[in-house]
Amino acid sequence: MTFSYWKRCVAEAIGTFGFFFIGFSGIALSVTQPTQIGSVAVAIGFGLGLALMIFAFGHISGGHFNPAVTVALVVGRQFPIREVAGYWIAQLVGGAVAAATVIATFGDVVSNHLVTEPGPGTTNLVALVLEAIATALFVIVISAVATDRAPWSGTLAPVAIGGFIATAAMVIGPVSGGSFNPARSLAPALFATSSPNLWIYMVGPFAGAIVGGFIYWLIRADEGHGELEEMGDQPL
Repeated sequence: MTFSYWKRCVAEAIGTFGFFFIGFSGIALSVTQPTQIGSVAVAIGFGLGLALMIFAFGHISGGHFNPAVTVALVVGRQFPIREVAGYWIAQLVGGAVAAATVIATFGDVVSNHLVTEPGPGTTNLVALVLEAIATALFVIVISAVATDRAPWSGTLAPVAIGGFIATAAMVIGPVSGGSFNPARSLAPALFATSSPNLWIYMVGPFAGAIVGGFIYWLIRADEGHGELEEMGDQPL
């Protein structure tokens, strides 16, 4: 079954909202009730939130919920460039509404805590490089399990994709800030009093997505499979 462009954009907006709302709620709870939840639980929340939203909407929109993923799929020739703008707008709107909802629920005290920042003692360059590398690996995983014909693709895709985000948030996030998603960083920055390092989480994930998308396309095309199919309204 295929879905119209506007329905896929709506699914992207709702899915991004759900993904971010779960993850941002974990951060907010760690601020307002620090004895109830720790950084590992927050990371798992982001990972499971993404997996659950892919289960819910992946068959409709493809379940990107991340502007960098959309770019990677364009570079890998798995998604039409003409549909990028609508997906980006949907992702940002969904993310912004999620951030606003969490701030309204938990109070303004959490607004600055939702902003992505490098870990203590981490230079901007290190954070930038780590965000780029993690995002590149992330989109390679997505290309393999969600848009290719690997034996473990299909129903296991949400588990693998959400599992990557949870793992990366736990082992890389404390250093880089753990965004891997421009919308995840831009959405709360709209409501924060300051976000001086926002550029890291725009440049790093997009750069990583371009590299990762190209690497996977190059490896697969080099095996004689030719260009990957455009995914458009195809499910993950």
